[in-house]
Amino acid sequence: MKTIAIVNQKGGCGKTTVSINLSSALAEAGQKVLLVDIDPQSHCAVGLAVPEEQIEQSIYDVLISRSRNEPIKLTEILWQISNRLELAPASLDLSAFEQQMVGIAERESCLKEALNEVKNDYDYAIIDCPPAVSLLTFNALRAATDVIVPVETGYFALHGLSKQLETLSILCKRCSQQVDVKVLASMYDIRTKMAREILGELRSHFGDKMFETIVSFNTKIKEAASFGQPISEYDSASKGRRDFSSLADEVVGSQAEQQRHEFVNSLADQLESISATADELLEAAKPSIVAIETPEAETPKIEQLEPVPAEASADFTPAEAVAFNEFEAGAEVPEIQPEIAEEHEEHQEADEPQPQTTERPVDAKLADYYGVSQMNDAAVFVTLYPRAQTVQIAGDFNNWQPEECPMQKVGDSGVWQTEMKLAAGRYRYRLVVDGQWQQDPYNELTELNPFGGLNSVLEVQ
Repeated sequence: MKTIAIVNQKGGCGKTTVSINLSSALAEAGQKVLLVDIDPQSHCAVGLAVPEEQIEQSIYDVLISRSRNEPIKLTEILWQISNRLELAPASLDLSAFEQQMVGIAERESCLKEALNEVKNDYDYAIIDCPPAVSLLTFNALRAATDVIVPVETGYFALHGLSKQLETLSILCKRCSQQVDVKVLASMYDIRTKMAREILGELRSHFGDKMFETIVSFNTKIKEAASFGQPISEYDSASKGRRDFSSLADEVVGSQAEQQRHEFVNSLADQLESISATADELLEAAKPSIVAIETPEAETPKIEQLEPVPAEASADFTPAEAVAFNEFEAGAEVPEIQPEIAEEHEEHQEADEPQPQTTERPVDAKLADYYGVSQMNDAAVFVTLYPRAQTVQIAGDFNNWQPEECPMQKVGDSGVWQTEMKLAAGRYRYRLVVDGQWQQDPYNELTELNPFGGLNSVLEVQ
């Protein structure tokens, strides 16, 4: 069981919102989840419509019972929220927990011991911590394998983040616990310059210690809490729901990556024999390579000379592979860019007399087909996103307003395109794919922006 503590000693940064909606998103993704509330305010119960007056026992009773030698099992206090999500609610009694545990040995391990009893019953345990450095926070860190620090993209949140992480480091050392700490940008309002600048600062300072997912400011999330529902139930089509689904995918993906690395490390002692086997295979393959590269040699049948089946390409999704095969076979490109198709055919004719010894890299081939090009007085943008619902362009030519430049989808191929008339000059832009801002993957001309990311650059002659 992976145990994730949601920690920030600053209040109002969305800890409970993240705890509830991340738990729900993980459950929706097929994981069995236990949400543990150790904040005396008991907001997890409120946010999930658990009637306070019906909570007879809480996590407080489980933790305190161990000091009285009358242990209460965690399973005795749980509330079933959905098929894959259960809640261990808090109560106001937790405010007195620290005073009542004075002098008790191993008082920082009460929660860890309770969770150890159910570690085989759940895939994830999410702990909503109080906004203070206290014995309850110590308990959460002692039990946790991972820590998420939600950070509001406001000035005071950024100002205190370094001290917050320093405090966490000290607590983890005192708890003798090795945990993976990651920062989550939350309550992000893209409309404000301050929020965009602070997000850039966070990314430049914390890099891979930040989640790629950003939880945007969303009134639907607040409405969902007021109705006692996670956002996935209240409005499944909202931006907030997509944000937390993306966060859940990252959390699950990071665990799979960690397990993969552990597996690779366990095989370290076999590397020498694996390397020797690879050398033998390379030696055996050399005659075949020579035969392919020598013009006089009989040309063997090679599967890769035919269009690559969608299911056989490891680098593409099926839709991407189909689009790539059409390009390889000389299929016509979308109607708005005939000049590109003609130029490609001319290159093919010029290349035919020359023996082909090496294939061009896949990225180079795609760059011929996708990206941005100038046609007379118009700039033509073409990109490939088979699974996207919307693709937009934001740049200094439209005051960075993506809704003003939507791209059109071409059939079912996953290709998106648009064109716009631009005066001569140098322009910076980014793609907005289903609300996520990113650089154009098929335009190599970029420059660093003030937020720590990269803008794609277009030069119109």
